[in-house]
Amino acid sequence: MKSLSEIETTAKRASKAAGFSWGEAEEIGKCIRQLEMFGLPGIKHLNSYFNDKKKNKYVNLSSINQSNSSSSNPYCPIILGISFLDQLKIVENYEKIYISNIAYPIIFISFLSKSSEISGKKINVKFDEKEILLNLNVNIYSNFLNVEFPKNSKNLEINFIDNKDNFNEEEWKSLYRLSENTFVEETDSLKKGAAGAGLTDND
Repeated sequence: MKSLSEIETTAKRASKAAGFSWGEAEEIGKCIRQLEMFGLPGIKHLNSYFNDKKKNKYVNLSSINQSNSSSSNPYCPIILGISFLDQLKIVENYEKIYISNIAYPIIFISFLSKSSEISGKKINVKFDEKEILLNLNVNIYSNFLNVEFPKNSKNLEINFIDNKDNFNEEEWKSLYRLSENTFVEETDSLKKGAAGAGLTDND
């Protein structure tokens, strides 16, 4: 079994050989490492993308708006992912982001996972009736395990999720009341043994 370090290094070097800059290749390596760590087919889709890239022309989307659509060739998932990271402070303020016609969406999703970590917000992604929850680059939840990822996605929707508790106030109060049973009452002996107790101030 290949180590994650081997996966990252090889993906980075292959990306450089495929025509990306070293800076871009480094980002690609990290993202493919994350996909493989989560059990997703990063190496498989990166290989396939590089092979298709030799014969197909992909569109580079450098400026991301709330709605983005390519009527001709699909968007390149790598340039799109890097652009998304570069513009994260802007795009995370959009209510939703729509992207139509993107090649190898699983590669782009790896960049979104990293974006979740940087922004400190979960990201919900929907594409072609599939749904993925990206949780701060710590894990990826989806509703289509063991299903082959598509090479192209017609419509992809991105939604940043504002941080909030998963419980209501009454549930919190109930648990907190129970926790109070572990509090220790302050006694005279505890007061005397507390830090600084019994010291004489000679000033």
